[in-house]
Amino acid sequence: MTALPEPLPARPTRTNRTSSTPITSRTITPAAASVLAGVPEWWAMRARAAGLSGQWLEVDWAIAGAVMPDWISSTSPPDLAGTAAEELGMLPLNLAGTRAEELGMLYVSQLDPRERAQHGRHYTSKVLADNLWAMTKRALGWKRPQALSGLVRDPACGAGALLLPILREHLGAAARVDAQLALAGLPNLIAGTDTDENAVWLANVLLASEMLPILARTPRARRRPLPALASVGDGLAPHDAPTLATVMNPPYGRVRLGSAERERFAESLYGHANLYGLFMAAGLDAIAGDGVLSALVPTSFLAGRYFENLRRVLADQAPLREIAFVADRSGSFGGVLQETCLATFSSKRVRRVTISTIGPQTSEVATVRSPRGVLPWLLPRHSDDAPTAAAAIGMRTNLRAVGWRVSTGPLVWNRRKADLGPRAGAGRVPVLWAADIDGGKVHRDAARDSTRYLTLRGNDERVMVLTEPAVLVQRTTAPEQTRRLVTAHLTADVLAEWGGRVVVENHVNVIRPARGQSQAVSAELLARLLTTITTDRVLRCLSGSVAVSAYELEALPLPDPDLMAGWLELGPAEFDAAVARAYRPVSA
Repeated sequence: MTALPEPLPARPTRTNRTSSTPITSRTITPAAASVLAGVPEWWAMRARAAGLSGQWLEVDWAIAGAVMPDWISSTSPPDLAGTAAEELGMLPLNLAGTRAEELGMLYVSQLDPRERAQHGRHYTSKVLADNLWAMTKRALGWKRPQALSGLVRDPACGAGALLLPILREHLGAAARVDAQLALAGLPNLIAGTDTDENAVWLANVLLASEMLPILARTPRARRRPLPALASVGDGLAPHDAPTLATVMNPPYGRVRLGSAERERFAESLYGHANLYGLFMAAGLDAIAGDGVLSALVPTSFLAGRYFENLRRVLADQAPLREIAFVADRSGSFGGVLQETCLATFSSKRVRRVTISTIGPQTSEVATVRSPRGVLPWLLPRHSDDAPTAAAAIGMRTNLRAVGWRVSTGPLVWNRRKADLGPRAGAGRVPVLWAADIDGGKVHRDAARDSTRYLTLRGNDERVMVLTEPAVLVQRTTAPEQTRRLVTAHLTADVLAEWGGRVVVENHVNVIRPARGQSQAVSAELLARLLTTITTDRVLRCLSGSVAVSAYELEALPLPDPDLMAGWLELGPAEFDAAVARAYRPVSA
């Protein structure tokens, strides 16, 4: 399950993040308890509808190894479950007519929002689960529905959303041969793990409910309690049994690792660790020779600096085979601002990656070379950008190669509130804010006049103050903005108008000459290049985020400097056309 991208008061260790105290009846909300309290009766209705009776209507008896929360009645669900739920302040919810996916989503939606954020509980919709399994089958080379030939595992299964379509398809194919064997063999073919004991119990109930029609067709004398396919545990723990496919919608968030864990994941780590990156690395380790890793994750791993080594490991061991960007996350991840994708990685040889978008309809975008290496992966999100991305992939020039470096403005304003004020004075330097470069020109935005100057202290003169011309780029943009690259040239003349020195706020990237290098491209040309629509589209192929990091700017593919040298004298329309031509494939 995927966590909201909000900072926690203290960064947790890996141990207390993934193996935290399980959610119990005393820590879930009354509404979530009400959902779980209604599950025994929901099970009984499903069992009756399948033609079963007697003990098969009792969910705690019918599923071997599924541990029902002790605050729910284990004998007479409608009555005693109601008594237990009343102690929590909530009666069992009437779940008649609720489908398995809807029930799982209902439970997760009723959890406390803070619990969902901390533990990463965002239920996967049926549309995304079905699409991820379809992508997984294509990566396995399956042309039609068939019985599983090896283990499929979800190490962060929650209520089992990703496993439901897999189980349904397997049972549909395997049960035609021998229904009893099909049920008995399931633990060797489908497995889920999660730290939430309530979600694990619910997953076992939902998965077992799919087995009821097959159980009903089994002669009475041969019927056995249904297998529990999910278990409570740490999804990152090493897994001995090789998997045919690992599917996941893992939690995410920064974590601290112990020395042993950092050593285990050293090959895929760069700087701090993110949970979903750890899950992807562990999932990759678990797949068999021709296995597949399939993940529903944020797209930050495609471009972020801290995922450099993970990209390298994936490209070397299981290249990206297919990726689908989730165009509308409102129904799946309400409140999640990060771009999300479904991605499959195959240990088979992969040369091309298929790109699509998932929204009200699934649309194919392009097929491009499967990305390699540690630099951000260029993947178009729209079909119109496919030719541009194809040309950019072949470019070997970037800002650092032409003698420029990018840094983030050093002033984090909320740490220096007491030193900000509206008036100039001794020891005070004007602050240049992101709003001051709107429209492509450096100006003084009136809304920032009350915090226009910073009083310097300590080593601020050395760390904070910019005294040379630079190209400035907004580091964050609003989702509704038409451009991600909002750029302005801080020329020598403009800098002089500001007093010859400024302090750049943290929401602005600063592009300036790299020390000890000559600049193959002038600042004026660079500023004009970054204001074109074409380079804005190239950046969107690097990242779907509203943020523009210094790392991504430095990695932005640029045309050859010799080609760009002739552009400076061009007028605006001719300049834009020249840039557009440079980012078109030779054959286009």
